[in-house]
This record gives sequence, structure tokens and C-alpha cells, in this order.
Amino acid sequence: MIPVTRTISLDDSEIIESFVRASGPGGQNVNKVATAVELRFDAAQSTNLTDAIRERLARLAGRRMTKEGVIVLFADRFRTQDRNRADALERLVELIRHAAIAPRPRKATRPTLASKKRRLDSKKLHGQTKAQRRPAPSRDD
Repeated sequence: MIPVTRTISLDDSEIIESFVRASGPGGQNVNKVATAVELRFDAAQSTNLTDAIRERLARLAGRRMTKEGVIVLFADRFRTQDRNRADALERLVELIRHAAIAPRPRKATRPTLASKKRRLDSKKLHGQTKAQRRPAPSRDD
């Protein structure tokens, strides 16, 4: 079990890892050893996530989530397989942890009487400024 929060933990069987050759630094090692990790987590089928968390997770994951609800993370920052596995897993856990935080609901408020008065005074002042810019009406007697 992989702990995410106090109430959420992921089962090891829900995570599928595959190893591929990485690009970037590593010299000859890059051409021989599959050090990059492709981590897959089926969020749609996970029993440990609520529907609300799944929705927020889909929004946060963006292109990293497939249409079927599988999150795909690719990690190739490091030269070793172990560090790339840990990096991909940590990124997944952080993504789920972030999705687990419910946004605070907005409380509708009404403007105070003083703020309404300030707004109207500001509008009146702006109107007077614009009125002064207009040319004086011509007197054709």
C-alpha cells in the first residue's frame, strides 16, 4: 500500500510500470539500459478514490489522463531506473494529494452601502471629467 493522505492509499496492484530507453544524458548507458519509467494508474477503476477526487484529478492531470481514465506519467530525469521509478511514483502521489484537497466554496457577499456610494461618486467624477473635455455648445443667435 502506498499512502497518499490519511484516508487515501493506493494498492500496489493498481500501478503498472514499464521501462523504456530514455533520451538525454547517460552516455553509452542510455543506448543499452531501459531506465525511463512509464507509470500507469487507472484512476477510473480505483476503489480508493471518490467521484469528486476523480473529477478534480482529471482536471489536474489534463493530457496525462487518457479517455479511459488512465493516468500515464513518464519519468526519465535520472540515470537510474530506481530513481526514475521513485520520481514517477512521487509525482503521482502529489497529483492525487493535490486533487484530494476540496476547494472552499465561495460565499456570496453583497457590497456595502459605503462601497456603493464610492462607486457612484467615482462614476460621477469620471463623467464630469469627460464633460469638461467636450467642446462648449455654440451660440447661434
